[in-house]
Amino acid sequence: MINKRLLIKNLLAHNDENSFYDKKRKIDIGQKEGKAKFLKHICALSNSNPKNNSYIVIGVEDEDNKIVGVDFFDDSKIQNLINAYLTNPPVVSYENIPFPHLPDDKVVGLVTIRSMEKLTSLRKNIWKYYGGSVFFRDGSMSMPKVFDIVVKDINSAIVEAIEKHAQNNIEYTLNGVFDFMKKRADFEPQYKVFKEYFVLCWAGQKKVVKDEVFFSRVDIELVNEQVRLFYSTFDEVAISHNDASFKILEYVNLGLHNTYKYYPLEETVIHFEDNANYHIETKLLFHAPQFDKKVLYHIYNANNIILEKLKKGLQLSKNENYDLKNLPATYLICYLNLFHEAIDKLNEAKPYLKNYSEEVYRFYNETMRILRKVKYS
Repeated sequence: MINKRLLIKNLLAHNDENSFYDKKRKIDIGQKEGKAKFLKHICALSNSNPKNNSYIVIGVEDEDNKIVGVDFFDDSKIQNLINAYLTNPPVVSYENIPFPHLPDDKVVGLVTIRSMEKLTSLRKNIWKYYGGSVFFRDGSMSMPKVFDIVVKDINSAIVEAIEKHAQNNIEYTLNGVFDFMKKRADFEPQYKVFKEYFVLCWAGQKKVVKDEVFFSRVDIELVNEQVRLFYSTFDEVAISHNDASFKILEYVNLGLHNTYKYYPLEETVIHFEDNANYHIETKLLFHAPQFDKKVLYHIYNANNIILEKLKKGLQLSKNENYDLKNLPATYLICYLNLFHEAIDKLNEAKPYLKNYSEEVYRFYNETMRILRKVKYS
């Protein structure tokens, strides 16, 4: 089993960006331009490596390879995005890899691309790229190609060697468990060994509501691979497990005017098998809450007034400061109730919320995470 933290270190230490590896400071697939560029790189890496894995490391400075991290990116539906926009889509996974020196809410993103050994192209137009476009890696660049298109295998031996040097061992696993238990000491950390091989650690702030146990500030890691499977500072999560599986049931707290309700969002089940493999199944459970349209029009217009004030640098009133914390969630509710422009307003608000305060920006990121799950399911 590959230790993904070691894999990232090996990629950064031994290779500049090339035909099987790319690095990014950050990506933004919520915006059309960012989504298009991400798809272009996936397409190019898939075509340049038909018989081995390719990787994109996210959260690294380009100039000096400094690991600065990015926000936890919980997007189990990223394959749906790939399938929607690419012909002969590769198998793509996005994993969140914790590093000891990073803050709790920061990880390094690792995108793994496995080609289907067929030519991958854009299925339809997006941003300035046309449907039918084919991309390949040319050094550190993803470039379009319109003639002499030949899919060649030139990197298998190199990638195999890098992955071999990233294999996990008992020492790394034990150190990972000890680090997790120490770092999460305030949140009742636990661990369990599945199938005598897999070690899963989790922690969270426990509370009991009507005889049901929920956790917030949840952190779940598969230590064997140094992969963070779940991280949230706000959402409520129910956790259960048996000898062969670990289940996470995620809830979101949505509502208006101080009247909130917990809605099931997504169920994730990690199945551990006897042959030292595991697989993850996710099922979206969310049904959008419906509210009175007149109330939503009032809230939508109030949000727009706050956004305009932020743009102009005007001071907010006490009530507007309170409403600002709910602005991302209420824009989401409006969007789910067929206020289609609300999603544009939410995207528009991002830089202003980020500059306003760390807390408000966390609310924004949590809202976008919910939106991604709903949108690509």
